Formats: sequence, C-alpha cells, structure tokens
Amino acid sequence: MLSKEQNEALFRVGPGTLMGGLLRRYWAPIGAAAELDDVALKPIRLMGEDLVLFKDLSGHYGLVDRHCPHRRADLSYGWVEECGVRCNYHGWLWSEDGACLHQPFEEVSHPDARFKDRVKIKSYPVEEKAGLLWAYLGPTDKKPLVPNYEAFARPNGFVQIVLANVPCNWFQCHENTIDPVHFEWLHNNWSQVLKGQIDRPRAPTHLRLGFKEFEYGFTYHRILEGMAETHERWQVGRVSLWPHGFYLGGHFEWRVPVDDENSLSICWFFERVPNEMEPFRQTKIPYWWAPLEDAQTGRWITSHVINQDFVGWVGQGTVADRTQEHLGESDRGMVMLRRRMLEEAQKVAQGEDPMALVRDPAANECIMLPTADLDLLRDGQPMADMLRQDRFQAAGRIPGEFTFFAHQPEAIKQEYRRAMGLDRLQIQS
Repeated sequence: MLSKEQNEALFRVGPGTLMGGLLRRYWAPIGAAAELDDVALKPIRLMGEDLVLFKDLSGHYGLVDRHCPHRRADLSYGWVEECGVRCNYHGWLWSEDGACLHQPFEEVSHPDARFKDRVKIKSYPVEEKAGLLWAYLGPTDKKPLVPNYEAFARPNGFVQIVLANVPCNWFQCHENTIDPVHFEWLHNNWSQVLKGQIDRPRAPTHLRLGFKEFEYGFTYHRILEGMAETHERWQVGRVSLWPHGFYLGGHFEWRVPVDDENSLSICWFFERVPNEMEPFRQTKIPYWWAPLEDAQTGRWITSHVINQDFVGWVGQGTVADRTQEHLGESDRGMVMLRRRMLEEAQKVAQGEDPMALVRDPAANECIMLPTADLDLLRDGQPMADMLRQDRFQAAGRIPGEFTFFAHQPEAIKQEYRRAMGLDRLQIQS
C-alpha cells in the first residue's frame, strides 16, 4: 500500500513534478510517422503540455508550443511551409528549433530592428525510428539517443502501428506490464465468460512467478499448470520496458502520459512473413487508431486482448487510489517497479542520471532485449508450419485475424494478408 504522497508522486507528470522530471529524460514515441504524411500538422498534448507536431515541406519534424508567442494564437490552425510552421493569425513563421524566421509586418515597418531574433517559441526535438515519431522533452544538454532495439531491424516482417487514447493515468497502464497473473483471468477466463463458454475448464493456473531487474527494465517469469521449467515463459519471460513500455518479442506497447488523467497507447507490431513470401520489404508502415467503445452500446469493447487491458486499467478510476489497495504475492513485481520509479525520480531531482539512458552509439547499434522465439522471429518458417501454430488454431481463430485490437481497418487487413500470402488460401476473415 502506498501513501497518498507516494501515489501523487507516481502519477503526476506535468512540468516541475517528480515523475515528470524523470520521464522527460527519455525519448517517448508520440505517433506514427505516416500520420504526418497524411496531415502535416496536428495538435498533441504530452505530459501536461499543449504542443503542435508538424512536418514541414523540407521533411523536417517539429514539436513546438501550441500557442504562438505573438498573441497566443493556436498554431494547430496554421500551415507548414518549406521551413517551419506559419501562424494563421498574423503570419509569424517558426522553425522546428523554435526560432522565429519571419514577422511580415514587423519587418516591413522596422526592417532593421531584428525583432524576430529576440523571440523564440518552446520547441522539442523529434526523430523518426521504426516508423514511429519520438520526442524528447528534457534538458537539451542531457539528451540521450533514441533506443535502437533489435526488433526494429528485423527483415521480412509486416509492421503496423496502432494508437488509442486511454482515459486514465499512465502509471496504472504501465503497472500492467509486470502483472503476469492478469493473463490467466482477464484474457483467458474472462474471454470464455464473454463468449458464453462458462462450462469449459478454466485456463491453467499460475504456480510460480519470478521477477528480475536488468539494464532496460524488468522481466517477469511464470510457470502454469502443466508447464516445464524449460518453457520460454519461465526461462526468458517478458519485458517491462523502462520507463513506460512493454515488450513481448513480436511487439512493443508504450503508454505515454498525455496528462495526469489521460494516456496515449502506442503499439508497434511485427509479424514475420512465411519463408515462401521472402524477400518482403515495407515501403511505408501503416497505422490506425483503435476505438475503445462499442458504437452501438456505448460500452467498452471487450473482444480483443488490449481492449480487455483498457477495461482493467480504466476500471480503477481515472487515477487509481493506491492507498486503498491490498497487495498480495502476485504483486511483488509491481512493488519493485514502484520503488524503482520513485528512486530514479529522486536521482533526477538531485541532478543525477537515471537508469536505462542510451548514450553510447556503439551500444545503440542493436539493443538486445530478452526475446522468446528469437530465431523464429528472425528466420521465419514455412507457411505450413505457421498455420499449424496454436495461435491460429486456438479458439477457432482464422489465419490473419488480428487479436490485439478490435476494428482493424479493412485496407490494413488486406495488406497484411497479401504480405503473409494468406490471400492465396481464399480464407475469409
């Protein structure tokens, strides 16, 4: 059980807060690069700050204050030019690094005053990696490298990015990454209930749990009924990725704070194509926004894995009151995570570097995370073997069905089927 003060420290992320100071020391994924190919300018809120994300006509990314310093007009209604974003109110032009490039009337009335050199807008660096846009909101002199995880360089894989707005605090989302027992109940037993299969045997129960800390976060390990200790779930485990990610070998999930009461869910999915479809290369990584509510009933969507997670997180309230909890043995990993979060935040407050920063370019050439079935993800397998896997056979799944989020767009579904060679099977999903 946490004190009220500890709970406040964990969930508040605005400028000047303890946790906000920690999270601003890391690059965070904030969207899909393809979003700005479709719309070059979009408003975005990150860690309690209202900003505008843009891609100018030269291809430079920018993330600046949403309000123009001239008269505080909303820059999300401006437009991009060859270099920078121009305010629609009086035409002031801003570069991606916050410099004022043009003040139309001021330069006519006082051409020698150089007023534009004395005005700047708040700006943050943005980089593209693995089809994602990453932002750094911390001190410039402390800026690390964007992590280059091994998964980002795997060949012959179909990648898609799924985004969702989650109306609750970021940390109750992140705690899910080190809570293995919820798989047994939220995703297995409850799924059976939702399908009306209440007479079926329940999922195998957890018998043993293990939690470890490593350079880039934590791993959790589990043994279920009937599982040998040689199983990858015990030997390799899953990664609670520091500071707000989850890595499961085939995909990443990040929960980025929008503010104290809202989170941005960003998931990056990799699926290795069958050997028969090699070589495969994506020219553009598709993205889509996943709905949370059923349009007909107004209730939360519960049919897919991460939709079920959302129900578990938001059900705790907009901000979970951890002073009312009664933790058990299965929560050991979560206790470790909370303690480390508070300790690392205190280090930043005292002027020290926190854990898991990436600064060495050589080390960043390929950051290896604990990964089950790594050979399969890298080398692939014949289509016949892929179709025999349990993930296609369990619960009557159809090959090509996306189990993580509901309402995958038809165009992306068909793009995936073509990449995997499933369109040749003439199976309708």
